[in-house]
Amino acid sequence: MASNKINPDDIELTATAVGRDLLLVICGGVHHIGASSTAYLNGEQVEVQTSAVPHHKEHTISESIAVKVAEALNKTVTVVMGIHYDEITKEGIMEVVEIVNNKVNQYLAQQI
Repeated sequence: MASNKINPDDIELTATAVGRDLLLVICGGVHHIGASSTAYLNGEQVEVQTSAVPHHKEHTISESIAVKVAEALNKTVTVVMGIHYDEITKEGIMEVVEIVNNKVNQYLAQQI
């Protein structure tokens, strides 16, 4: 049986400073825009607003990443995410989520 293992190098995280704020674009497989989440400071709390394209699931990841990075860096963060693999399994989805979280953690480790 052939392996459907996702190549971690196929998933890309690009960070762009937008003034004091941060834009993270995370794509893999067929690149597209599936969701956008913006986390921002409101006093002592971080709030988040998310917009998702219908029938896409990236918002389930983008929102938590935006909050995590905004809290860590104390700035407004927008995460735009689009990852698509044909016929991906539940295990493949879990693998993609793990790869994305690892890439975000590596990025944060370089910033702090």
